[in-house]
Amino acid sequence: MEIKDVAAIVTGGASGLGGATARALAERGTRVFAVDLPAAVEKAEAVDGVEYLAADVTDADQVQAAVGAAIASGRPLRVVVNCAGVGWAGRVYGKQGPHDLELFRKVVEVNLIGTFNVMRLAAAAIAQTAPLDDDQRGVIINTASIAAYDGQIGQAAYAASKGGVVSLTLPAARDLASSGIRVLTIAPGTIDTPMLAGVSDEFRAALAAGVPFPKRLGRPEEYGQLAVFLATHDYLNGEVIRMDGALRMAPR
Repeated sequence: MEIKDVAAIVTGGASGLGGATARALAERGTRVFAVDLPAAVEKAEAVDGVEYLAADVTDADQVQAAVGAAIASGRPLRVVVNCAGVGWAGRVYGKQGPHDLELFRKVVEVNLIGTFNVMRLAAAAIAQTAPLDDDQRGVIINTASIAAYDGQIGQAAYAASKGGVVSLTLPAARDLASSGIRVLTIAPGTIDTPMLAGVSDEFRAALAAGVPFPKRLGRPEEYGQLAVFLATHDYLNGEVIRMDGALRMAPR
């Protein structure tokens, strides 16, 4: 699918994986609507071809407004990349007692329900666009994590939410096939995003040492590169792609 002169929505688009994806799409001539929380949007660095919109992915009205902005651009909405996500550590039971239920609920709400909320509303809009070759209308790319497969101690909430995104991929692709919409998921490994900004150099080096090859942290721009590739590869559908340097996480 040609992504030049089409509209795209990227959630979590103000920084990290989403920011890199927004830039990668814009460089290909896509009109990008980067959706993120207000505080993140205020700090976002201006990028040509990217418009920042403040919205919470778990709020149906706010997401619908973002979809409406993309439609109003005059370009067909054909690409959606869900990068918005959160992650907090906590054992099912530990020294502090049972896992905080509201914390578990929040992680699932943002990572899984938020992804589904954007998917369902964006799909409704993409389905109204004119079909391209092979009756294709667009693609939705979600973000899971290798924690969906190799969840570590303290990652019960995060792994469960990302496992849900993995499991959502194939049935969503089958549901949306009749509308000409492909659905794919990227499961990143340890990526050097702002979430790691506060860790020490020693801890960063230890994370990198655990990656078989290349022996370093992943780069956000590599995620953006992969997202662009998936958007333009018409025969990839219903698949989850690990981007992790062959990393398989240990329990700790």
